[in-house]
Amino acid sequence: MSEQNNISVLDKINFPSDMKDLSIDELETLCSDLRTFIIDQLSNNPGHFGSSLGTVELTVALHYVYNTPYDRIVWDVGHQAYSHKILTGRKEKFHTNRRFGGLAGFPSPTESEYDAFIAGHASNSISAALGMAVASSLKHEDRHVVAVIGDGSMTGGLAFEALNNANSQPNDMLIILNDNDMAIDNNVGGIRDYLVKMTTSQAYNRVRNDVYQKFKKGNLITEKGKNFILRFNNSLKSLLTKQHNLFEGFNIRYFGPVDGHDLRGLIRVLQNIKNLKGPKMLHIHTIKGKGFKPAEVSATVWHAPGKFDKETGERIIVRSKDQPQLYQDVFGHTLVELAQKDEKIVGITPAMPTGSSMTYLMKEFPERAFDVGIAEAHAVTYSAGLAKEGLIPFCNIYSSFMQRAYDQVIHDVALQKLHVIMCLDRAGLVGEDGPTHHGAFDLAYMRCIPNLIIASPYNEHYLRHLMYTAAYGNNGPFVIRYPRGQGELCDWECKMEKLEIGKGRKLKGGKDLAVLTIGPIGNAAREAIGILEGDTGYSIAHYDMMFLKPIDTELLKEVAENFTDVMTIENGVINGGMGSAVLEYLSENNYHNVNVTRVGLPDEFVTHGSVKELNRLCEIDALGLAKRMQEVLSEIKSTQSKHEKEYK
Repeated sequence: MSEQNNISVLDKINFPSDMKDLSIDELETLCSDLRTFIIDQLSNNPGHFGSSLGTVELTVALHYVYNTPYDRIVWDVGHQAYSHKILTGRKEKFHTNRRFGGLAGFPSPTESEYDAFIAGHASNSISAALGMAVASSLKHEDRHVVAVIGDGSMTGGLAFEALNNANSQPNDMLIILNDNDMAIDNNVGGIRDYLVKMTTSQAYNRVRNDVYQKFKKGNLITEKGKNFILRFNNSLKSLLTKQHNLFEGFNIRYFGPVDGHDLRGLIRVLQNIKNLKGPKMLHIHTIKGKGFKPAEVSATVWHAPGKFDKETGERIIVRSKDQPQLYQDVFGHTLVELAQKDEKIVGITPAMPTGSSMTYLMKEFPERAFDVGIAEAHAVTYSAGLAKEGLIPFCNIYSSFMQRAYDQVIHDVALQKLHVIMCLDRAGLVGEDGPTHHGAFDLAYMRCIPNLIIASPYNEHYLRHLMYTAAYGNNGPFVIRYPRGQGELCDWECKMEKLEIGKGRKLKGGKDLAVLTIGPIGNAAREAIGILEGDTGYSIAHYDMMFLKPIDTELLKEVAENFTDVMTIENGVINGGMGSAVLEYLSENNYHNVNVTRVGLPDEFVTHGSVKELNRLCEIDALGLAKRMQEVLSEIKSTQSKHEKEYK
């Protein structure tokens, strides 16, 4: 582990129990220590930077006030939880964060009992916490449950579904809304501070409860009108502030907003509301990147900045200009080209304009590019509405996040055959973000949906061709999947061509084995074939299928009639993917003498690590594929030799 600077109180803290006897001054020093530690660690080992710096005081306050892990803290997304990891027994291992074999980048119950629930996709914290709180109530446990939601997660529909349900079940859940962009309520000044102090004070809440109990004993409140006091309290606050609060409309007691960097104030508020009955929301306001000026100024850039100089704040850019572009950038630039020639082209992304490179379209045509927030289901149906009225929407969603909009793909797009182009970024293994983010399932879960065209480009040129084909060679829904990271070509720009839908390509001939690939993994297969043919003299044919649906049946027929051994390769789960589609074709057309070896991701959740490490782990890099091909060819040779002996 790299040497730490000026770490004092943090040295003494291994678990939250070590914090209980610290003074407020020592806890404030601990916050400073944590920021120093996080900045030092992430400058060398990249991760989610800005959000975790913004929640230092909140994390310290939560673990100080609550009895974790018995009390549950449910983090949303997990970008905010680095301080939590450091304080819960993982400080000495934190230098392995997001590395292969090391700590996961997000909270994971398999890693620590302090991680109450998995956190990778947004907006699930309130639902999970509500379930835990209701379970504790039913089991008569004196357990506190806190959901920490923020970083844009409140735009997700699941969060509002949970809010709508929160007051209909017996629970004492606390929801903490970490508002690190702009306040939901703009009420500032003396009256707001007064209301926060008043409504969170123990004295106020004792009086409030006494009034409620007296009203109830006097039969002035019926069971049907049990929310009268809550509504009266909310009405009083609305009258004084001349504002109404959305969360109080859900009959959830609301406190705030409060300064999320005022540790003393946070501890006081949490202690005062800790034992209040019923669901509650505490709204805190924090600054993303707090304590590191460059991150405070440019929150988006410093969300996950990569390596940087902790003294100067200069980011260390590894990629040089003469290397291939990122696939996402090829998508972004190509979308602008299409939009320049056709005003019907529009772009949609759910809260990932930078990650998907939708920013290029936003800059060129801001009125035709839409960031709808963390709301994938809405993004798809919104795109369907645009398509229904004659526009051509390119809906760009990360592969693993598209899982959250599956019903909308079926019901709102495919069923109506609407011309929505769904571009699935980060398809396949994505690296350090791990199993919550790997785009492992899209080929399998999309293939069974009627009316979809599904394709994956061999390289950047074919990504451009597929985007053009999706827009002008087709009038229905079209799915294009491509991976995270750099492409294959430095000269990625080319004239776009309309491809024949459902047609693959024969890249090279051969006689010993036919290799069928889909997408950029075909380049690793090409390299593997080169290794084997150069070392062994085998002759291997290679086909780029390009389209999973409709699959090229003419090409499959050619393969089936000329080869007894076939290998399919895909950067996705083999269950239900391209290999399964090939097996179905062979079975349905009575090609029973063709042996198929399917290569892809295993039937398990692949861990985190660099893409290179994970490709090697799953044996889908060039050397791994060469090994798999060698095994098949050796088996063929062994079988042939056995048959020859039997014949003699």
